[in-house]
Amino acid sequence: MGQNATCHPASEPGRHRRKKGAADEASGAPPPDGLAPAPVGIAITSGRDHRVVYATVVFQHAAGTPNLPLRRLLGRLRRDHADLLDQVLDSGRPLRMPNLALRPERRGAASDRRRVSLQLSRLQLASGGEGLLVVAVETVSAAGAPAPSGDYAQDRRRLLRHYHSLMQDEARVVWVMSPLGHVVESCGTWEELTGQRRGEYLGDGWLRAVHPDDRTGLRGSWRRSGTPSRWEHVFRLRTAGGDYRHVRARAIPVSERATATEWIGTCADIEEEWQAGRRRKLLDRAAAATADIAGLDEVLRLLTMVIVPTVLDGCGVYLVPEITGAPTEPFSAQRLVSIVRQDLRPEPQPGCVRFPPDCGFVRAVTTRRTVHEVFPPGQPPPGLAPPGAEDWFRMVGANSAALIPVIVDGAVAAVLDAVVCGPKDPISEADVELLVRMLDHAHTHLSNAMRFQRTQRVALALQECLLPDPPDVPGLEITARYRASAAAVEIGGDWYDSFVLPDGTTVLTIGDVAGHDLAAAVTMSQLRNMLRGLAMDRREPPGDILRRLNIATESLYADGTATCVLARLAPGPGGGWQLDYSVAGHPPPLLVTPDGTARYLRGALNPLLGVGYDRRRTSAVSQLPPRGTLLLYTDGLVELPGENIARGLDRLRRHAGALSRVPVGDLCDDLLARMPIANQDDVAMIAVRLP
Repeated sequence: MGQNATCHPASEPGRHRRKKGAADEASGAPPPDGLAPAPVGIAITSGRDHRVVYATVVFQHAAGTPNLPLRRLLGRLRRDHADLLDQVLDSGRPLRMPNLALRPERRGAASDRRRVSLQLSRLQLASGGEGLLVVAVETVSAAGAPAPSGDYAQDRRRLLRHYHSLMQDEARVVWVMSPLGHVVESCGTWEELTGQRRGEYLGDGWLRAVHPDDRTGLRGSWRRSGTPSRWEHVFRLRTAGGDYRHVRARAIPVSERATATEWIGTCADIEEEWQAGRRRKLLDRAAAATADIAGLDEVLRLLTMVIVPTVLDGCGVYLVPEITGAPTEPFSAQRLVSIVRQDLRPEPQPGCVRFPPDCGFVRAVTTRRTVHEVFPPGQPPPGLAPPGAEDWFRMVGANSAALIPVIVDGAVAAVLDAVVCGPKDPISEADVELLVRMLDHAHTHLSNAMRFQRTQRVALALQECLLPDPPDVPGLEITARYRASAAAVEIGGDWYDSFVLPDGTTVLTIGDVAGHDLAAAVTMSQLRNMLRGLAMDRREPPGDILRRLNIATESLYADGTATCVLARLAPGPGGGWQLDYSVAGHPPPLLVTPDGTARYLRGALNPLLGVGYDRRRTSAVSQLPPRGTLLLYTDGLVELPGENIARGLDRLRRHAGALSRVPVGDLCDDLLARMPIANQDDVAMIAVRLP
């Protein structure tokens, strides 16, 4: 903003810069060219005798004498006013004396009805002593003074309104600044507020107390101000305690002969006002963003877009299942939304996340209290970052996080994972309160989601009753998994089954009935039981059994269709294991060898059940390698809306090959975690690891 100001307090009374004609103004003579003096004056006093060491010409005009006796000016008011000078000097508390009438200096001068308002503040002088900063605003000029007219009169009235507004400001800090933006003087409360000493804040030094992110805007605001009748700017200021608070700076030019020679200003702490305004605007934006939105996912996505980056650098919203007591094993939550600032991408992706029982997330859910941590950038404490997001926390330099439980209908419905990064101020308690208020806009949607979850749990329990546990076959490891749709409330038509025939052969089957409702679930259960009966008493190829099941499907379920894989697993004639199988419109079985090679068994592909009536169906035979893994699955594992299913099959093949050596149960769990699964469909799978 330039070099140090050229206007400094003088060490002797009356030593100050004065332009040509200033003496005439000080003596009370009208200024040349009909210009009335500016309606504000500034003076600085020294010591308990309040000797004036600096004053503008306008102040001299108001005092009525070039010798600047401040007590004489106040003597023209009332004696008790003069006594207040010592009180301000002793207490350090600013004092405002509005609209005071000056008594005429000469007897009989009843028409001299000048009135002023005074602002008195204590300040530290360069000499080391203390004095007063005096701001005098002339409210009514002396009778007989030439009345300003035209544009100048309008400007003067506007300036007067601004000066009076400034004098009304309940500010802690009053300062004098040069036209270039350099502080010339400030009352001592600047030191109390910021901790800066006088030598540190004069000139440009005061800018070091301004938040680094706000300095450019503050400089630009001052440069753009030119010579208006008023300047105002809001910025963050570092306090003596080291934290930042929002302040509002206001300033008004002080003119001598129509030229702004300096500015008088105030600086007021408005942190509570600023926070209230921000809170009000953000809540209004949240309400507008979520109005008339029906879907929970969309409501939460729009809310997080309001929150990031206005309040946070990143956040995720997790839908939480109801839990009772303290979990003793990992539990899953659904990350519905994850949004971060654009320059911090990629963000953690939505999906199912499994949390260990001793992490901060579980603590937030079980205690129903916010887990709020501030830490060195990029060094989150263990257990705070959600699984899978630890590297992101370190990469972006996260400095604080808050896990905020959202309580709906007496239970924790969701958790907001809030993050702030880098040099930004960490998440505060006020931020946490604001985020909770913003999430209130999703209350109805979250309540509906909780009711959906409860209904879905009942449906899932029914589904699990319909799906049996795999048999215990010596030498074989058989594992089954079922995941219900995250979007459907009713049970679906996916099924798996495994049982042992009287001759010791193990049967594996999996299928999917069209539809996702109670009727589909009933049909699924009936077809599964019918297939058991058809396969139990006859040793015939799997294709023949599916032919008879197809006849029953067309006869009993008219318009119903289903897909199915039927496989028989038994020791082969030359050792090892042999698989006899047939596929009816279903994704093909996947065989994974111990070395990580994965391939689909594409023999015996037939139409789905419910079409073709008594058409012959084929069977195929495949030899299986020792320690190999056979996986049967439903299309929910590989099919995504708008994507060719071939891409999903290739994705499954690659993931399964990479998991060839992990225990078969972990293989199933990892596939559910790694595969992008559409919320609209159920997933069933059954896997067998050979001896």
